[in-house]
Amino acid sequence: MQTQPAAVREKEFRVKSVTPPPELGSAIAHAIKSGHQVVLEAVGAGAINQAVKSIPIAQSFVSSFGTKLTEEITFFRSKTPGGEILGIALPVMGG
Repeated sequence: MQTQPAAVREKEFRVKSVTPPPELGSAIAHAIKSGHQVVLEAVGAGAINQAVKSIPIAQSFVSSFGTKLTEEITFFRSKTPGGEILGIALPVMGG
């Protein structure tokens, strides 16, 4: 009898231009250590900048446990009352 693999739990973080990278990096590391896949969503240059800076900070937290983070850059679309927006999504996985 085959067992199904456990579903990967996903934790989504919406990043703003004022999001502190150290706090976001810590939250990413905690989620990865808890077995979640993390997705950072950012719209605009400032938000994308904060999201990107948080990833090496998270890596510094999880590296002592032998975990290496990998990320992939994709786009996402979101509907708003004013129309549709296009943003950057950064799925972050630990391995």
